[in-house]
Amino acid sequence: MKKMLYVLLVLVLGSTMLFAGGAEEKKAEVVDPNAPVTLTVWCWDPMFNIYAMEEAAKIYKDIKPNVTINVVETPWNDLQQKLITSLSANATENLPDIILMQDNAIQKNVMTYPEAYVPLNGKIDLSQYAQFKVDVGTIDGNHYGVPFDNGATGTFLRRDIVEKAGLKVSDFNDITWERFIELGKIVKQKTGVSMISTVANEPDFPMLMLQSAGTWMFNEDGSAYIKDNPVLKEALRITKEMVESGVCLLVPDWNAYIATLNNGTVASTINGCWISGSIQAEESQKGLWAVANTPRFANISSSVNYSSQGGSGWMVMANSKYPDVAIDFLAKTFGGSVALYETILPTSGAIATWLPAAESPVYATPIEFFGGQKIYEDLVGFAGKVPNVKYGVFNYEARDAIARALSEVMQGTNIDAALGTAQKNVEFLMSE
Repeated sequence: MKKMLYVLLVLVLGSTMLFAGGAEEKKAEVVDPNAPVTLTVWCWDPMFNIYAMEEAAKIYKDIKPNVTINVVETPWNDLQQKLITSLSANATENLPDIILMQDNAIQKNVMTYPEAYVPLNGKIDLSQYAQFKVDVGTIDGNHYGVPFDNGATGTFLRRDIVEKAGLKVSDFNDITWERFIELGKIVKQKTGVSMISTVANEPDFPMLMLQSAGTWMFNEDGSAYIKDNPVLKEALRITKEMVESGVCLLVPDWNAYIATLNNGTVASTINGCWISGSIQAEESQKGLWAVANTPRFANISSSVNYSSQGGSGWMVMANSKYPDVAIDFLAKTFGGSVALYETILPTSGAIATWLPAAESPVYATPIEFFGGQKIYEDLVGFAGKVPNVKYGVFNYEARDAIARALSEVMQGTNIDAALGTAQKNVEFLMSE
């Protein structure tokens, strides 16, 4: 009996010492708040996202001189692939502290790897952001994304080319896609310049057309809505007509697409407002551009002249050694600095979804590059009229299926047949 009591006493004392030692060890790991800290950020687009992040780093340097932001240019497709590869192998040591995530990919990434991202509930005041942007980063009541750009689309026009064809910028406001094609034919005939360009077999036009009608590739219950989607059918038909009529020029990749805007190969682009940064990179075209709203469907009553293309948010990775610093950085810059948005807006077109920034007088400033038009005031107005859609968990799988369907349609396949195949492919992926 005495021996048993002795053993128990030893175990209790040993456990007490172990817990005490553990607590002491944990206390020793507290990081000096003034120690040098480097946060690595993955994002893409030097004229837009990277520029914005570098400007945010300058602002935070004045607040916390010990914190350095290391921005690594990572194209979106590469970022997504690196993320999946590392997380699926549970090898997170090479992942950054902060990533930029496209809005329509947040839900899939968080639901697939819920432990990989830091919830931001109560750490950043998300009530100060546009609600539709907060919603795309909210999963099961947890908020994961710090909203950045909103992706509102516009028709960015070369004023000089349009006027050479005998038209005016105002001719492109509040029009249908059918009218856009008619005007594009006039521009092509009078100037020899194609009206618009797009990367071959990329479904950018169908996607923005879908959102303008307030619909997407999935039903409310999450099932695929592709084969019998009348808006999607019309979107593929119009895209094919634009290409076959010579109104739309197909290019092989993104760099070639940007080149068509900068070298005058085309008279316009219809894209998210973030494209203005790439447009303004060509300083020789200062004063030659203008902005109108987005075409709508003629025969679909839910369609409006407003849509969204892209849009993204900043996310903090759970593997970060300094998650609290990363959150504080985002809270004091993208979620707390009007000066940041006043700096990046005129050059990059980064229209804030952080509401206090939108009240800045900078938004009402005439932009010389766009002939004195107050384009950011206009684009903020466009953003407020964009129909909200639910992208769904399998958004990218569906987008890829539509890209293949578009390619088939361009080669002569019947639209119904192409969308029927796309529906089957998406349903198969969803069943795995």
